[in-house]
Amino acid sequence: MDGDFRTSFVREPAALKQYPALVLNADYRPLSYYPLSLWPWQEAVKAAFLDRVDIVAEYDHVVRSQRSRIRIPSVVVLKEYVKPQKRVAFTRFNLFLRDQFCCQYCGAKGDLTFDHVLPRSRGGITSWENVVAACSPCNLRKGSKTLKQSGLRLARPPRQPSAEEMQNQGRRFPPNHLHDSWLDYLYWDAELEA
Repeated sequence: MDGDFRTSFVREPAALKQYPALVLNADYRPLSYYPLSLWPWQEAVKAAFLDRVDIVAEYDHVVRSQRSRIRIPSVVVLKEYVKPQKRVAFTRFNLFLRDQFCCQYCGAKGDLTFDHVLPRSRGGITSWENVVAACSPCNLRKGSKTLKQSGLRLARPPRQPSAEEMQNQGRRFPPNHLHDSWLDYLYWDAELEA
């Protein structure tokens, strides 16, 4: 079966993406929750070979070279602590994460865009403090009007989030795929049920 597995890797390059490694900082916390800090299995094996990480959990699958075989790492821990970034990048994804993936006018989830609270045509700038997630109907309704003119209200005023807020927010929206070996490392500081 291992031979079939190896040849499927060669024939289906997308299969390589099926074995990502969760990357933990030296304090055993993920480097980031959203997006979750993951490496392709090749990067994890390379980092282990270069003695930059410790492997703490592995998949059942094995990869081979001419001289060795190694189980594919599923969780790796950096040997040196990486100081987390304090500044949160202003990206569309981070904006949606800050706004919990819902329209800040009506609360709808799903097909989102972003809206300038003070329209650019009226001097509004593209910044954390002036841009919110909005559904298409609310965005069209508001257009280039002010909040007062449009009759819309914000769920909460836009502001720049801290890195810690974004980490906490990201933990509320886990990725679609969580390998069982990752669970102990992702939510170890969550409150336990009684």
